[in-house]
Amino acid sequence: MLKIWKQSTMIAMLLALAVPGQADDWDDDPWDDEVSAFEWYGFIEGAAGHRLQSNPVIGDDFSLGELRLQLEGRYQGDVATWQFKVDGVADGVLEELDADVREAMVSFPWGGSTDVRLGRQVLTWGTGDLLFLNDLFPKDWESFLAGRDDEYLKAPSDALRLSWYGDRFNIDAVITPQFEPDRYPDGQRLSYFDPMQGHIVGAPPILRGVKPPRTTENAELALRLHGMTGSQEWAVYGYRGFFSQPTAFDPTSNEFTFARMNALGASLRGPLAGGLYNLETSYYDSRDNRDGDNPMLPNSEVRFLAGFEREMATNFTLGTQYYLEWLQDHGSLRRHWPMDPAFLPDEHRHLATVRLTWRMMRDNLIVSVMNFYSPSDDDYFIRPTVQYRHTDRLQFNAGINLFGGSEPSTFYGQFEENSSVFARLRYSF
Repeated sequence: MLKIWKQSTMIAMLLALAVPGQADDWDDDPWDDEVSAFEWYGFIEGAAGHRLQSNPVIGDDFSLGELRLQLEGRYQGDVATWQFKVDGVADGVLEELDADVREAMVSFPWGGSTDVRLGRQVLTWGTGDLLFLNDLFPKDWESFLAGRDDEYLKAPSDALRLSWYGDRFNIDAVITPQFEPDRYPDGQRLSYFDPMQGHIVGAPPILRGVKPPRTTENAELALRLHGMTGSQEWAVYGYRGFFSQPTAFDPTSNEFTFARMNALGASLRGPLAGGLYNLETSYYDSRDNRDGDNPMLPNSEVRFLAGFEREMATNFTLGTQYYLEWLQDHGSLRRHWPMDPAFLPDEHRHLATVRLTWRMMRDNLIVSVMNFYSPSDDDYFIRPTVQYRHTDRLQFNAGINLFGGSEPSTFYGQFEENSSVFARLRYSF
């Protein structure tokens, strides 16, 4: 632990040497027009998260304890724009110094109606609020569940994105040569339920999913056709790749793997009754288990989402969603299920969410409560947060991740002993 604090002190000293004069001098530089082609900025943030109860499979009471330095830069050239974003982290929970390149890309126009983005980038689309159907780009669930900023829920990919803009519709195509999975709880920071063992587990061993070989056939392809019809925003999605978490198991190698998947979906969003509605659906085709008779592979699924958001009073917003996961060929799965029947997934998983948001003090103080409840699983996730912006540079965030459920095998119930309170203090420059 002493090593981590030494590393944290080193990061803070380097930041102190690099930041104060540089940013302020640039603001007052009389030759500002000549240097403005290159911009850089960032922040330093301290974060801590403490469990609300002891976790018998993970000895550390802290789920989060880190000092983070982010540097972000942008260079606007005559033809292309270059961007980078790099995080350096002194992690007191895992006792390591780490770096994460979140962006390293170049973007440029190609012809009169196409934009190109090439390199490491964060990708997203879809209509859900913390629920993802057609957004199959990688997520960092461990960061989100531990209490990091919401921006870290979206993990980066090394990809090529092409965006074509037409008069009636637009097309986005994303090619990811190497499959990039989610960053999921692996037992080091957060425990999880293992159906093979029938109970909550933690590291060691660390949960590792074996990624597919890097071949042309295993490249990911995501497509979106989207546009506006009147005030309605519509989109059609396609995907060819893999399930984003290691939900498949290879009994010959005794390893968890990522099953192959195709997906096809659509969404609609627009104004309704003084607010905004959204509808989204997607079909997940489990390419190697279309009959649903191999319990070592995930079944195909139909997913559906309906949401509505409205400002109910000045600076007070209510958002609600209904979400359904419909497991296909459930009868076949039930007949071939080799484990305890109590751990057999339900054919239908229902989930309702409610988000309440209050904005005060000219948006300098934001209080939000996000509630997830599944009546089919009888579990919940409640996430109250508060954000206070003292100045444009100094910001404080705090919140609670509260999980619970009647069974440890359900989606939110498995994280009950990971419930925590967290706080972050960020200085931007």
